[in-house]
Amino acid sequence: MLLEALQRRIAELEVALAAKDARSRELEPLVAALITQIAALTRQVSELTEKLGQNSRNSHLPPSSDPPGGAGTPGSKPRAKGDRKRGGQRGHRGSRRELVPEAQVNEIVDLYPAECENCWTVLPEVSDANAKRYQLVEVPPLLPHTTEWRRHAVTCMCCGRRTRAGYDEAVIPASPFGPRLMGMVALLTGIYHVSRRKTAKLLSDLVGVPISLGAISAVEARVSDAVKPAVDEAWTRVDGATVKHTDGTSWLKAGTLLALWTIASTAATVFKIVADGSRATLEPLYGALRGILVSDRAKALGFWAMERRQICWAHLLRKFVSFTERDGPSATLGHDLLNYTGILFEYWHDYKAGKLDQATFRAWMAPVRAQVEALLARAAAANIDRVSGSCADMLTHKQALWTFVDRDGVEPTNNHAERELRAFVLWRKRSFGAQSDRGNLFAERLMTIAHTARKQGQDVLTFLTGCCTAHAAGTRAPSLFTAVA
Repeated sequence: MLLEALQRRIAELEVALAAKDARSRELEPLVAALITQIAALTRQVSELTEKLGQNSRNSHLPPSSDPPGGAGTPGSKPRAKGDRKRGGQRGHRGSRRELVPEAQVNEIVDLYPAECENCWTVLPEVSDANAKRYQLVEVPPLLPHTTEWRRHAVTCMCCGRRTRAGYDEAVIPASPFGPRLMGMVALLTGIYHVSRRKTAKLLSDLVGVPISLGAISAVEARVSDAVKPAVDEAWTRVDGATVKHTDGTSWLKAGTLLALWTIASTAATVFKIVADGSRATLEPLYGALRGILVSDRAKALGFWAMERRQICWAHLLRKFVSFTERDGPSATLGHDLLNYTGILFEYWHDYKAGKLDQATFRAWMAPVRAQVEALLARAAAANIDRVSGSCADMLTHKQALWTFVDRDGVEPTNNHAERELRAFVLWRKRSFGAQSDRGNLFAERLMTIAHTARKQGQDVLTFLTGCCTAHAAGTRAPSLFTAVA
């Protein structure tokens, strides 16, 4: 009886175990799905946390996106106050307003002592070559100068017919605004990025010229046409440059997302607003693909030969900083790469300052180059999530990492192009871009003129006035590069 009872119990347990095994097999796919989901969610939380901590130090984000109160790091504590007081420190050389040269002074008021301060004898008014000079700078009231053309009608003494003077387009201007006034409008809206409404108020308050918003838009179109030859000249100069920097950002047209790109050389800077940042769209902008191109690792720039590119080390530096802010082996790798990048920039700054000659600089950079490439190769093979792929991509640009060492006149960073884009980025933040293709054309042309004129040492308003004058007269526009031609 006992044996039969045990056998029945064993049979019951075996049935229960078989049921549990069947249930376990049913739950296995669900458990596997949950494990996969947990891993995906963990990875997503990690990525979102990393994005939350992104700033201008560890990503492509511009400094203008950093929150106030922290040195580029959200939530970072402000620096402790030192013992120094605000303002100039003891021993500081200081700065003061320089006097205007005498040739530029409009009015001189001479003051002479009436009598000797010792014996009270009346003194003659004799000029002193070392007289103490004081100046007051004032702006006289700005009044518009209006010219009026009148087409008179005269009655014939013989037949009594009245004949009115004909309309001569060569004499009577097509626009009611003169070249300098049009240049001022374009300067305010297209270069200083004052809104059209504020521009109208500013012109009314400062120079007494009433102007409507529609008239401002029409003036912008005229100035855009007037500066086109100068802009084309700037594009030609950039195309022939031996070294050029390029970068891109987003731009808006009536809420539609577009791409804004710049190409900058030492002599000129040009801007172009295009539909997108794809390779097919960008390649025509770069002309004959001459010279060395300094940029980031944008895949859209793959049409440029790798041996004639320089990858921006400031971008790589920010990427290495992001490695150090992750857990695990990526932090160690990031710190090692940062250390070698620090050595790289130290050698570069010493070379630029003349502390190292070219041969020494290249010799010292050789082991740095080897160590960095070895670290990248080791990281690419380590299969570290969101690190190995980036390092592998850097290795595909290996030829373009060290062009600044092998070629004269090449910078290791793309700071030049980033600085040129900064004003455009701030303009976009304030105005949300343009509303039409004509607005895009005006923006890119005026910014091209402003940045290139600055490099050439030309006064922007004077140049815009010259372009508008030439356009109205149908003559050749002035050149941005007269001084270097």
